[in-house]
Amino acid sequence: MELLIGYVGFIICAYSVIANDVIQTLGTFISSNLKVKWWWLWIFAICILSLTLIYGWCINNGDVTYGRLDNIPYPKDLNWLYLLAPLALLIITRLGIPVSTTFMILSVFSTSLIIEKMILKSVYGYAISFLFALVVYVIISKKIESKFSLEALENKKNKHYWSVAQWFSTAFLWSQWLIQDFANIFVFLPRRLSLEQLLMSLSCILLIMAYIFRKRGGRIQKIVNQKSNTNNIRSATIIDLIYGVFLFVFGNLNSIPMSTTWVFVGILAGRELGITYLLNKSKIKYTYIIIAKDFGKVNIGLIISVVMAFVIQYLK
Repeated sequence: MELLIGYVGFIICAYSVIANDVIQTLGTFISSNLKVKWWWLWIFAICILSLTLIYGWCINNGDVTYGRLDNIPYPKDLNWLYLLAPLALLIITRLGIPVSTTFMILSVFSTSLIIEKMILKSVYGYAISFLFALVVYVIISKKIESKFSLEALENKKNKHYWSVAQWFSTAFLWSQWLIQDFANIFVFLPRRLSLEQLLMSLSCILLIMAYIFRKRGGRIQKIVNQKSNTNNIRSATIIDLIYGVFLFVFGNLNSIPMSTTWVFVGILAGRELGITYLLNKSKIKYTYIIIAKDFGKVNIGLIISVVMAFVIQYLK
């Protein structure tokens, strides 16, 4: 029975985590490559995913989460109550609400001390990424994000080079996100996977990603699409590069899992505020409203996950 619960939990987590978090790493990639066949984008993404997963499995003795679950042991009694968290995430994902999958999934398996550490790391990640993106875009917005600059890019031959650069920056970001969030996807499976378990789980993930790419990201993709210039190749490349570098540096400071959603929303908020302040001050109030709404949405996941973790602990 525990084996069945584990596999059901994995399938639900794999779909809901990837579908909810796809905007973070592949959202700008999808929105700026609308003319490219979806299956080309899918092949590109699954190649990076497969390499990252298999590499982690090889170097970590079967641990595909890169040590992110070292402080969250596999439960001795895995019962149906644990499925409440991924089911709640599945419903929220279908509604198009971006939430922290780290809090929603891992908090149910974690002690209060680990939950506190995850929250602190995520809050610091949001604040630092917001300030970092704000400073960067205050410096570069007039040269990179102005209407004149974007129109000039459309007429230049070097647009092709920006397209290539975006695919490389997306590959880097996608691999760094996977290292952080494999823990959310694989928490229902043993901490060390056999070869058969690795191949079965990988096949399941590839099918889920095919569905998501066929839908062009789904409802949550709208959060990226409403931000300034995210369908522009150069703008998308810079967003991906900033996010990837931040995950590589800040995310790997220790093995404590953190919410990549909070970091991503922080980067988009800092970017949007920087662009609006320099290029369109008349819409500054609207920008504040958008930032507040996005921040409120990610806090929904935090509140639900913490409450759910205590409820499940109580019921057990």
